[in-house]
Amino acid sequence: MRHSVQHIYKSSQQGDNLLYAWFTAMHTRVDIVIHGWGDEKELMDVIYRIEEALRQLEGAANFYDPESELAKINRIGALHPVKISSDLYKMIESCLAYNTRTFGCFDVTIHSEQYNRDSIHSVRLSADDQTVFFKKQGTVINLSGFLKGYALEKIRSILQAHTIENALVNMGNSSVLALGSAPGGNGWKIGFGNQAESTDNAAEVCLHNECLTTSGNDSNTRKHIISPHTNRLVEGQRQLAVVTEDGITGEVLSTSLFVADSTLREAMIRAFAIKTIIEL
Repeated sequence: MRHSVQHIYKSSQQGDNLLYAWFTAMHTRVDIVIHGWGDEKELMDVIYRIEEALRQLEGAANFYDPESELAKINRIGALHPVKISSDLYKMIESCLAYNTRTFGCFDVTIHSEQYNRDSIHSVRLSADDQTVFFKKQGTVINLSGFLKGYALEKIRSILQAHTIENALVNMGNSSVLALGSAPGGNGWKIGFGNQAESTDNAAEVCLHNECLTTSGNDSNTRKHIISPHTNRLVEGQRQLAVVTEDGITGEVLSTSLFVADSTLREAMIRAFAIKTIIEL
């Protein structure tokens, strides 16, 4: 799949080299900027490793691909325990924990048949043999609202393994990881919302070793987020972004805060000590 990666590389006598690479994975465009480390070949080897890691995650956890590992679980998970990969086990385990921590606002079983607030409690994990089992027929897991955040942390671990300190990773303009700083800057300036319109519809933040993740409806007709509390699509054109130290927490919180009422939102802000929330 390496032919699918495109890139631009600029070298500097001062060693402040710059690579910009982009490719499509996990049904979204992935843009990566790295500066201050390595020659072109070294940097592209890192990019290829990142691309391969995302392909593997997609093969494991793509809800919409009938050939994925997750799709297999959703088909037979209520029949008997199914042994799963370590990545998928970690993701499901984290999602169960975040359901409790977000007071039920984050629920990966929302697309189950005859869904209710107890559906997620039918998911049973066994650490002894790394299996998952659904106690209730019709239960399914959809990790679409979690996967990008997990992917950002996978990418972070790859970059850190190569001692890369300055990088920006943008997955579809909704999940962003910023390490270190941009060339000549202090952090990375990231736009949120429609930058072409008025400031009422756009915002800008400066990230330094942080993530920006977003959820919402970009129009009144394009609705895709279901509230676990009402089992209905959240109405209205609005978007919410949150700045966090890690992508997983950010991905969970941007969705959870978007569906939460004011009481639950305040509870989550206190519980997670959230400092930056942007709403448009």
